[in-house]
Amino acid sequence: MALLKIRNLTVSFATSTGPFKAVDGIDVDIEPSEVLAIVGESGSGKSVSMLAVMGLLPDTATVTADVMEFDGRDMLSMSGAERRRIIGREITMIFQEPIASLNPSFTVGFQIEEVLRINAGMSKAAARARAIELFDAVGIPEPAEKMRSYPHQLSGGQCQRVMIAIAIATNPRLLIADEPTTALDVTIQKQILDLLLDLQETHGMGLILITHDMGVVAETADRVVVQFKGQKMEEADVLSLFEAPQHPYTRALLSALPELATGDRLPTVSDYFAEAGQ
Repeated sequence: MALLKIRNLTVSFATSTGPFKAVDGIDVDIEPSEVLAIVGESGSGKSVSMLAVMGLLPDTATVTADVMEFDGRDMLSMSGAERRRIIGREITMIFQEPIASLNPSFTVGFQIEEVLRINAGMSKAAARARAIELFDAVGIPEPAEKMRSYPHQLSGGQCQRVMIAIAIATNPRLLIADEPTTALDVTIQKQILDLLLDLQETHGMGLILITHDMGVVAETADRVVVQFKGQKMEEADVLSLFEAPQHPYTRALLSALPELATGDRLPTVSDYFAEAGQ
């Protein structure tokens, strides 16, 4: 049974000129312990589709789906209270720009302790002890001391590790990582990706990795969904996608890898669609 199963997910936003469809009929499946990459350029609906699953879109958004199930449970028919028992506990998310996602008014220790007290029902002392363990597990040096730090006192890589610690605090069954290495240097990017994969394997989580970086996909994913303008263009296991991409947009994404560049100019997406007669 799929851990997460979505059929015909559509997300539209009310605007002054009428509804804008950001996600158009997306299907998504992820199995337990699988790494699924959702790729595409900015504006392709990657983040919006997963924020719809998390119930984190604004009131201007209209979300519809034929099926939205987590571990066989129908999320569409759940009450708000039932859904909150899943979101933040069994399904968690690492957001883009960790410094912006953390509250600047509270220490990072307070923020992870709050998650543990609310979602795991821990006492203050137990939450503090568990938070220090989690900070240590994600590679934050001097974890007990760093608990007293505010987000602006930490580096970008350390803030990302704090976000990962918060996301895995409740031992979720599904972790959604939205561009987890954006704005980090190459060395820190690799450390963060290695950490996510190690945690995914250790805890047996399903991992959805949202990215535009095909190099990251090649190193991490089992299966890949390619999105463009809110629609799914292609889905394949990672080896098949790189060896024999079927859709012109997928070929355009792969051609953008620097190591595959030839000649004086990289082909554009329009070139590939024109080649395919689309």
